[in-house]
Amino acid sequence: MQPKMLTCVTVIAAVWTLSISIPISAAQEGRQTQRYYVFNLGDPGGGSLAAAASINNIGWIAGDALQAESGNVHAELWVGAPFDLGTFGGPNSVVAWPNKNNRGQIAGIAETADINPLNEAWSCALANFPTITNHVCFGFLWEAGAMTALPPLSGGIDSYAAGINNEGQVAGWAENGVHDPTCNNAPPVNQVLQFEAVVWGPKLGEMAQLSPLVPDPDSAATAINDKGQIVGISGLCANAAGSTSAEHAVLWENKYAPPIDLGNFDGGLAWNTPTALNNRGQIVGFGNQQGSPANSFNPIGFFWDRAHAIQPIPPIGDDRQSWAWGINEHGQVVGQSFNLSTGAARAFLYEKGLSTDLNALIQPNSSLQLFLANDINDTGEIVGFALDTNTNATVAFLAVPVYSGNQSSAHLGETNFYSKAATENGRRPFAGTFSRFAVDGAHSK
Repeated sequence: MQPKMLTCVTVIAAVWTLSISIPISAAQEGRQTQRYYVFNLGDPGGGSLAAAASINNIGWIAGDALQAESGNVHAELWVGAPFDLGTFGGPNSVVAWPNKNNRGQIAGIAETADINPLNEAWSCALANFPTITNHVCFGFLWEAGAMTALPPLSGGIDSYAAGINNEGQVAGWAENGVHDPTCNNAPPVNQVLQFEAVVWGPKLGEMAQLSPLVPDPDSAATAINDKGQIVGISGLCANAAGSTSAEHAVLWENKYAPPIDLGNFDGGLAWNTPTALNNRGQIVGFGNQQGSPANSFNPIGFFWDRAHAIQPIPPIGDDRQSWAWGINEHGQVVGQSFNLSTGAARAFLYEKGLSTDLNALIQPNSSLQLFLANDINDTGEIVGFALDTNTNATVAFLAVPVYSGNQSSAHLGETNFYSKAATENGRRPFAGTFSRFAVDGAHSK
């Protein structure tokens, strides 16, 4: 993206923000029931599949979109209009996790043109890309139109960037040169090298390795707040994507501190994954439910703070599974409630101990069925992905909070900024997640 275009983006963003902002007085906010106007952000790649994974406090939305011509996915940035962030010369890229940076920096993952010499699948393709390509994949830092690769540890091949804070520190994980015997190296998974949690930055070239929970060999960092607190997983090498790689959910108080075990529901076997934390030290994520064997995927969302430790976030209605993905400074949590048996899924908002179907809070004339809420910013704006029942396409959405009494204005109904005729084509049920390993064999030490 050229600097001239960046200037245009800033202007468009300002106009777009003004066009959807709805003034709410403090008195209204205190007395009225919160509702949302949902906006269809469309499928900018033309491939009838897009997902928004992140929204910051200045309204930048990031995620991914399927490219119609190639069938690959590219990282996408919505700043008034959608922009393809590109790749490192390989097929795919995405922003998959909430990014809490308000200074124009974005963290994600992108493939290069090179094929992995060990034929590894790696975390990028296993969790986020349409197919396993065996291309080398790096975490990236995007700023001012430029995508910069975040390198692996010495001897490693791949890296993965998940979260970023306002200091420009990026949390993720990276391979080293150790051939880890706890890896599952049976194709098509084929992970070979050990990986560890890392923090890149804030200075260019700065990189710190975080220690796993003893005696675990591997770890990964998924989010970092402005205080430098980091959350992530610790466990086996396994598939380098969830499963027994996430035996333990952990918190590092800083990049030099040993990890703290956040607890679990399943005895510490698999899928215990923090996804986000705020500057108050409140943490959300998901973990396998009590009694679940390590080779099953049976998650429930969790909320953790120092006062109450780990607490489950209940699914909605008759649903039996859930996961939490985003949290803001007010402790509002968003995620997904779902039933693996039926495939039914719905986005939820969790606050004050109550989970609410987000679909029940949006304007009744919306054509969108909200499947997953991935992130929420401090003004309560929510992003994720939804089914557009008019086109049967999976689209990214933005839900803006309003309050009862203001909803009768016709001009504030749903707006599809980037609508196009589209048909569903291989829609992923849980885009941007670990769906590939919903059923996965455990790998023992």
